[in-house]
Amino acid sequence: MVNAAPEGETLKEIAARHGRAYNTVRAHWSRHPDWPAHIDKRGREKVYDSAAVDAVIAQHFARTPTELEARRLYTAREIEDVTGVTAATIRADRSKGRWPAPDDTQGRSHVWYGATVAKALEGRRSYRKDAT
Repeated sequence: MVNAAPEGETLKEIAARHGRAYNTVRAHWSRHPDWPAHIDKRGREKVYDSAAVDAVIAQHFARTPTELEARRLYTAREIEDVTGVTAATIRADRSKGRWPAPDDTQGRSHVWYGATVAKALEGRRSYRKDAT
């Protein structure tokens, strides 16, 4: 008699469901200290409880939507306060072409519309430092 396939998801299935690269889930997410232990195996693949995995992802890896007014201009400091992406990261990413050019300049400060910032943040990974 053959046992039924174990309930739950493999890392590849978790990556597909969350729209992330398998290597991100395997090398980063699954190594987090709060990542749940596997509940079974499916061939060589470890199987994880979907609800436990979702709880860890929501707490540590999911990017919370930002509340930016689409037509308001934001400085890098204001973006940092609202989104958590530091002004230094914005400057570094601009120099590497990973952050859009400013929509305007006010004095010495570069400013971006909320819609521009929201679009730039869509594809960014979340880096949330836990309070210790």
